[in-house]
Amino acid sequence: MNPVDIFEGSSPVILAQPHGGTFLPTELSEHYNELGREMADTDWHIHRLYDGLLADASVVEATFSRYLIDANRDPSGSSLYPGQNTTELCPTVDFEGRSIYQKRGLHGTEPDAEEIEIRRKNYHAVYHSALAEQIERVRKIHGTVLLFDCHSIRSRLPFLFEGELPDFNLGTYNTSTCAPEIEAAALEICAEADGYSSVLNGRFKGGWTTRHYGNPEKGIHVIQLELAQQTYMDESAPWLYHEEKAEKLRVHLKKLLSCLEQTITSLT
Repeated sequence: MNPVDIFEGSSPVILAQPHGGTFLPTELSEHYNELGREMADTDWHIHRLYDGLLADASVVEATFSRYLIDANRDPSGSSLYPGQNTTELCPTVDFEGRSIYQKRGLHGTEPDAEEIEIRRKNYHAVYHSALAEQIERVRKIHGTVLLFDCHSIRSRLPFLFEGELPDFNLGTYNTSTCAPEIEAAALEICAEADGYSSVLNGRFKGGWTTRHYGNPEKGIHVIQLELAQQTYMDESAPWLYHEEKAEKLRVHLKKLLSCLEQTITSLT
C-alpha cells in the first residue's frame, strides 16, 4: 500500500490532504479497540469534496489513518497547542478523549517509542517527502506556491473546544504563514459565503504542515481550512456524504480556491 497518492498539476496551488486515509496495517489493526477501528476522527470524504474544484491543482493525499500516525503533527511529538487538549503524533485517544487501543494487562497495546519511530519513517516522513517535493516542483515553475491544507472535523467536540465550531476555520498561524493578500482574500470569500460562519486563527490556527512549510519570504505560502463536517456530511457513523449539501459547499470552495490561485499568481 502506497502511503501517499500524488497528482501533479500545473497550477501554483497544491492541495494537501493528510487525514482522509483509513489504512491500518493488518498486523496492527488488532491492537485497536472498537473505537479505534471506527476511525471517527478521519477527515471523511475530503478528497471527494475537493475533487475537480481546481482542475490543475496538485494533490498530495495520505492514504493511511491518522490513528496510525498523524501527518499534521510535529514529528518530534511536541504539542501544537500547549495547555489545550489535543491528540498525539500517534494518537492514543480520540477527539472525545476516549482510548482507541485495546487494554491488555497493565500496559495496553499503545505504540512504544520504537514503534512510533517506525511509523514516522514509513508513513509521516514519506508523506512529507512527497509534499516537500511537490512544493519545490511547483515553486520552480511559478516562482511561488500556495499550499492549501484541507481538513474537516465534527462541529461539536467538547474535549477539544467549547460550543459549536464555525463552518470555515482558516488558519495562518497568527498571520505568519502566507502573504497578507492571501489571508485577506480567503477571509473575504469565507465571510461572504451566505449561510456559513467563519473565523480566522480561532481554535485551529494551522497544524504542523502550515507552520513547518509556511515561508512567504521564500515564496511558500500556506493556509489551512478546517471545515465543520456538518456542512457536507453526517457527523456520526456511517459518516454519509450528502450530495446536495456538499454541492452547495463546493460552490464556495471553488470560488475560494480560484480566488487564491489568482492572488498567488499576482504575487509572482
